[in-house]
Amino acid sequence: MIAPSDSEANTGLNVRELTWTALLGRWVEFARAAMALPDDDAGRRLRESVADIIMLQAVWFALRDLGQLDAAQKAVGLDRAEVLIDRHAGLLQQRWGNEPLPRLLTELIDDAHSALRIAAAGMS
Repeated sequence: MIAPSDSEANTGLNVRELTWTALLGRWVEFARAAMALPDDDAGRRLRESVADIIMLQAVWFALRDLGQLDAAQKAVGLDRAEVLIDRHAGLLQQRWGNEPLPRLLTELIDDAHSALRIAAAGMS
């Protein structure tokens, strides 16, 4: 676990844990809302994509904290992040087939790849 900063220790709050908790709450809300999507092709694709969307967001967010790890853990974290991004982006692209991905999904994938590049550059 990452040690809290002095300000976190003084308040008794761990900002990183609160942030992850808030994100988890938002992801749960997102998953629930997806259940109300229409029962057409687009709605089904989005419903089936909830786990992939959440994973890409989680990886993007986790890459921001990669600098808190030691060098060996950073290397493993980068490898895992790359595998997860490729897997979930691939599943999204496969689900849409010949149709273009919605703009927000394309941006999410691009953001995850960008976070990976930035984190990798920080290791060199």
